[in-house]
Amino acid sequence: MNTVLDTCKRAAAVKQEIGTLGTKEKNRALLAIADALQAHRADILAANQLDIDTGRKNGLNEGLIDRLTLGNDRIDGVADGCRQVAALPDPIGEVTEMKVTPNGLKIGKKRVPMGVIGIIYEARPNVTVDAAALCFKAGSACVLRGGKEAFHSNQCLMGIMRDAIASCGLSPDILNLIEDTTHEGANVMMQANGLIDVLIPRGSARLIQAVVKTATVPVIETGVGNCHIYVDASADFSMALDILENAKCQRISVCNAAESLLVHREIAEQFLPLAKQRLDKHHVIWHGCTETCAILGSDVIPATDEDYGTEYLNYEISCKVVGSTDAAIDHINHYNTGHSEAIVTHDYFHAQRFLDRVDAAAVYVNASTRFTDGGEFGFGAEIGISTQKLHARGPMGLKELTSSKYIIYGEGQIR
Repeated sequence: MNTVLDTCKRAAAVKQEIGTLGTKEKNRALLAIADALQAHRADILAANQLDIDTGRKNGLNEGLIDRLTLGNDRIDGVADGCRQVAALPDPIGEVTEMKVTPNGLKIGKKRVPMGVIGIIYEARPNVTVDAAALCFKAGSACVLRGGKEAFHSNQCLMGIMRDAIASCGLSPDILNLIEDTTHEGANVMMQANGLIDVLIPRGSARLIQAVVKTATVPVIETGVGNCHIYVDASADFSMALDILENAKCQRISVCNAAESLLVHREIAEQFLPLAKQRLDKHHVIWHGCTETCAILGSDVIPATDEDYGTEYLNYEISCKVVGSTDAAIDHINHYNTGHSEAIVTHDYFHAQRFLDRVDAAAVYVNASTRFTDGGEFGFGAEIGISTQKLHARGPMGLKELTSSKYIIYGEGQIR
C-alpha cells in the first residue's frame, strides 16, 4: 500500500500532463472509462457485495447501505455520467473579458486547471467515478479518499479507470485513490500543502466540519441537506402531495431529500391528514409542533428544536404549522443548511418573496428539491453541492473545478 504522501506526490508530478491535454484526448479517455466500467460489471458487483456484507455485519443503517450499493442501474448510471462529461464543452482555455487598457495592453481572463484536486467522501462509491471524470475533464489530477465502508468498491473502480486511461497512452497517476482509510491518513491528506491545490469534502456534517477545521490546504465546503417543503395557503393539494412524497421518499439517503414540512395554518387541518396518509405508505415517522400533534393525533412525536435542525436521511420528517410565508422563510433561514428549499404555491408574490429571501444554494417554486443535482442541472456528473458562498455555490460541475489566470499582451509598454 502506498503512503498518502507518495500518492499525492505522484498526482502532483503529472498535473502538467493532464493540464495541457487536448479536449479530444480527454474525451477519448472518458469514453474508454465508461466502456471499461460496463465491461467489468461483474468485478464491480462482487467487490461491492463484499462492502455491503461487511456494512450489514457492522450495523450500517439502511440509508447508508443504500448509498453504498452499486446495482446494475447505478453502474450504468456512472458510466453514462462519464459519457455525459465527455460530451460537455471543455472549459479549459476559454478566454473571457478581453479588454484593451488606455495604454494599449490587451488583458484577458483564461480558465485554467486547479492542478491537483483532493476529495474526501464517505460510503458512496459512485462518487469515485463522478469525481474522477469531472476532475479529468477539468484538466486536473485527482486524489480521492473514500470511507472504509466502500473500500473494496473504490479500489475496484479506481483500478478499472486507471487501466482505461493507461490504455489511451496516459499516466494512470492522473487518477489516484488513497488506500489508507485511517483518521491519521486523512489528516496527512488534509495537510498536503504544495501537493494538493484544493480539497473538497463530501459527506456527513461531522466529516465536512472535521475537514474544515483540520485542513491546511484550501477547502471548498460542501454541505449537508436539511431541506424544507413549504406548502402555502394557495397550494394545489395534489401537486403538494406529489412534491412532498417525491422529495421525502424517492431516495432518503441523499442530501437533496426533504427533511422538514411547513404548512400554512389556513390549510393545515385539511392538508396535514392527506400528507400523513401519503407518507404512511412509506412508514414515515413524524415529529410535529403542537398544532401538528393536535391535528394528526398521537402518532406524531412532539418535535424538539433539535428535530427541526436534523438531517434524518431516513423515513422521518419534522413538521411545523406556520401563520405566513414570512414565518416559513424565517423558520427555514434559521434551521436550514443552505442547500435546497421549496415552496408550493399559486401566489406569484409569495413565490417571488420566497425566492428572494430564502438563503440557500437552490430555491424552488412548485418542484421537488430532489432536482438539486449536477446531472439534472445539465452539468453531467457533479463533485458535490457547495453550500458556501465563495468560489462556487450549488451543484459543482466542470467550471466550478477550474481556476483562472490573467493573460496580458503588450507591445513594449513599461510603467
